[in-house]
Amino acid sequence: MLIDALRDDFVFGSKGVKFMPYTTYLVEKGSSHSFVAEAKPPTVTMPRIKALMTGSLPGFIDVVRNLNSPTLLEDNVITRAKAAGKRILFYGDETWVKLFPKHFLEYDGTTSFFVSDYTEVDHNVTRHLDKVLKRRDWDVLILHYLGLDHIGHVSGPSSPLIGRKLSEMDSVLMKIHTSLLSEERETLLPNLLVLCGDHGMSEAGGHGASSVEEVNTALILISSAFERKPGDARHPKYIQQTDLAATLSIGLGLPIPRGSVGSLIFPVVEGKPMREQLRFLHLNTVQLSKLLQENVPSYRKEPGFEQFKVSERLHGNWIRLYLEENNSEVLFNLGSKVRRQYLGALRTLSLSLSRQAAQYDVYSMAAGTVLVLEVVALLLLCVPQALSGKAELDVPLLSPVSSLLFYLLLLALAALHVVVCTSSDSSCYLCSLPWLAAGGVMVLISTLLCAVVSALTGVFAAGRRLSKNPPPSNSRWSELDLLILSGTVGHVLSLGASSFIEEEHQTWYFLVNTLCLALCHEIYRNCFVGDDCAPQRCPHAGEEFDGVAAAPQGRSTGPDVWELDRASKHPSPLEALRGPERWMVLASPWVILSCCRLLRSLNQTGVQWAHRPDLGHWLTSSDHKAELSVLATVSLIMIFVLVQKRCSLASKVAMAFGLLGIYCYRVAIGNLLFPWQQNNKDISKGITEARFVYVFVLGILFTGTKDLLKSQIAADDFTVKTVGLWEIYSGSVLLAALLLRPHNLPVLALSLVIQTVMTHFVWRPLRHDAAEVTVMHYWFGQAFFYFQGNSNSIATVDISAGFVGLDAYVEIPAVLLTAFATYTGPVLWAGHLVNFLASEASRPAPETQASGTLYLRTKLTSTSMDGVKASIGFWSKKARGGSHCGGWASALRPLAPGGLHLLSALQTATADPWLPQREALSPQLQAC
Repeated sequence: MLIDALRDDFVFGSKGVKFMPYTTYLVEKGSSHSFVAEAKPPTVTMPRIKALMTGSLPGFIDVVRNLNSPTLLEDNVITRAKAAGKRILFYGDETWVKLFPKHFLEYDGTTSFFVSDYTEVDHNVTRHLDKVLKRRDWDVLILHYLGLDHIGHVSGPSSPLIGRKLSEMDSVLMKIHTSLLSEERETLLPNLLVLCGDHGMSEAGGHGASSVEEVNTALILISSAFERKPGDARHPKYIQQTDLAATLSIGLGLPIPRGSVGSLIFPVVEGKPMREQLRFLHLNTVQLSKLLQENVPSYRKEPGFEQFKVSERLHGNWIRLYLEENNSEVLFNLGSKVRRQYLGALRTLSLSLSRQAAQYDVYSMAAGTVLVLEVVALLLLCVPQALSGKAELDVPLLSPVSSLLFYLLLLALAALHVVVCTSSDSSCYLCSLPWLAAGGVMVLISTLLCAVVSALTGVFAAGRRLSKNPPPSNSRWSELDLLILSGTVGHVLSLGASSFIEEEHQTWYFLVNTLCLALCHEIYRNCFVGDDCAPQRCPHAGEEFDGVAAAPQGRSTGPDVWELDRASKHPSPLEALRGPERWMVLASPWVILSCCRLLRSLNQTGVQWAHRPDLGHWLTSSDHKAELSVLATVSLIMIFVLVQKRCSLASKVAMAFGLLGIYCYRVAIGNLLFPWQQNNKDISKGITEARFVYVFVLGILFTGTKDLLKSQIAADDFTVKTVGLWEIYSGSVLLAALLLRPHNLPVLALSLVIQTVMTHFVWRPLRHDAAEVTVMHYWFGQAFFYFQGNSNSIATVDISAGFVGLDAYVEIPAVLLTAFATYTGPVLWAGHLVNFLASEASRPAPETQASGTLYLRTKLTSTSMDGVKASIGFWSKKARGGSHCGGWASALRPLAPGGLHLLSALQTATADPWLPQREALSPQLQAC
């Protein structure tokens, strides 16, 4: 009887005493042996079933295979039992049916991934019990219950549903055990009942990683063959989960699976005569020693093998003494010594084989790493060419092949390959390849390395030419650019350590906080002090930070463009800022910092501190459902206010009804309360309410897609395009609000708040280019991935999100919804980036992000200048000294030697309707 996600404290802790009284009685007073079985990661179902039946250590590739389990080809207990003529019945998780096809005399599989179901999935198993327990036509019965695991995924281990499910499992165990006892009275043959879990459950309800709650599972062996003395209190002992395969094989009289690294659970055979004990231990050590010989060339030097040989010699001496005199004290003492020697050899052999399974093919990994690094280096060296005006990507691959360096590298790699493959003790993947394939790998490595050297030579040559003839440039690296570069490089380097990967959220929190401080410094410096300590001009929030407006779309700038020095990025003086707007600009970094600090307290993540209580645990407890309801209501209202401003009327209505439907869905499944409710009496799956929300999500997405297609037909209609993009983004926000847990709705709301603040009070006033804005979006997207409570452990994946609104298991929608819910933060920030860049490109004063220039097109007309049209270009960079009049004069001097006539033309241009800020520009021109 396998109960999915049955962690040890559910049986041996307070919950077991309260909800599983019969099981607790068997543990404390019955004829049983109880253990805490440690499961090695990955702690997901298919690898754990594989470990239970084969005794081997599955790899992390089995996590992918868990989605669609292939046939298990390794030697295992089920295959051995079927070959021995055992009649096997199975009911439960269909993963068993996929792993062992045509092995079961009778079976009924249930879908394991439909986590919204925790009643029918177990009822479909239990409904077979009454008729099966009355029959005598089977030898092995396997039951796999999934309801406990599903409850954990949906509600967590603290849910009141956990207690009910444990009580249900306790009653099932009692039914099976009493039936077996009544059968034993007739047949006088003992049965074995095994209660176990495949993995545990984290405090968030997931599993897959290596926390104590996930790896420690309950294992109870119940049989009347086990002798139990009165008052013999036995505490659960710690064993490896892989030990069960060897124990079941010996108990069923079957050969131990060849790949098993487990040891016999000795308390099971402790009551047997000494001769049988030593025979069982000898069988196990022989199997482990053969496995060691197959995997370790220098197996004779292993301590476990030496212990095994000593045990065999002592065992031979014991047998000779046993044949001579059967009941002497010397015989017993020698038998005890042999037993201890065998047990020590088993532990040492098992440990050596487990370590061997964790060794990696370093040579093949190094070759793959070199290939990846060469490709990345080549792409990085060619990126400037690809981003240039010609947009060319020229990767030199042919010329390196004809170079001497290529042949020298190929010869060196071939020599290295021969040395490694002929002298290595362990088998390598590259060494197992045919020589032609391995030669192709070496040719590719040599070619790419020569190409990288060639590209680097070109870069250095171009750098020397530039150093001899440096172009005039006023650009220099800002503190923000240095932070972005150093932060990106630092994060990449941090991924070289496993501890930094486990706690990667700390890296992103640090980078985002540092970014906010850098933006604060930049804003204050721009508003108060310039680079030369002169008073600077601060952005004017009331004018949407456009500076000087531009000509409408579709107007030609003409061949003559006047480029003025970027005397100032922001033409509005500090005194022109109104009170609230000025304070919002100055306070925006601190608002963002406060939001991030609040979100850090919502969900503890990572490995080391994930068990600590956080605000999310407090909100999700049943005692604070009213507070969670209020917080969810406020969050949904904030989401509507922040998203609807740029939507069409139909999308606004759909958004309002969709958010209302989300609240109704959460009430229906028991997460939230209506104001007139004291508690949830009628709890359902909320399928109708969720589908109601899906209709509005699809409607908003359809409206946005229609606007995008319309903008493609009318190429100049930027307004329709930006509205369409925003509506697609708002549809994604509505879907995210439906899939996220209620206590994570503030994460979504504060994400929108930060995006709004950054857009209106940081990116536009400071005129950041596209690269900087893109990196900031990426940083915040990664930070919000962890603000949700995610981590690099698969245990934090919320599988329940994939079944919102589904009444059956449908693979493709479930996978897509789960992926979207997991990566909501990065996806929404990427969507906002697209909207921001599109809106900036369609603004009346488009800013060319790549070059950092702002073009102002004005019509200059005068009676003395018939037909004269010109365009004035303002460089949007802060002034480094000098007055605006000097800038105007220097620009007008080469073009207007007449002076007065052109001044008259400029004054006339200030009255042109193309120039919304003519009032601010005219006094400056008149002063000049």
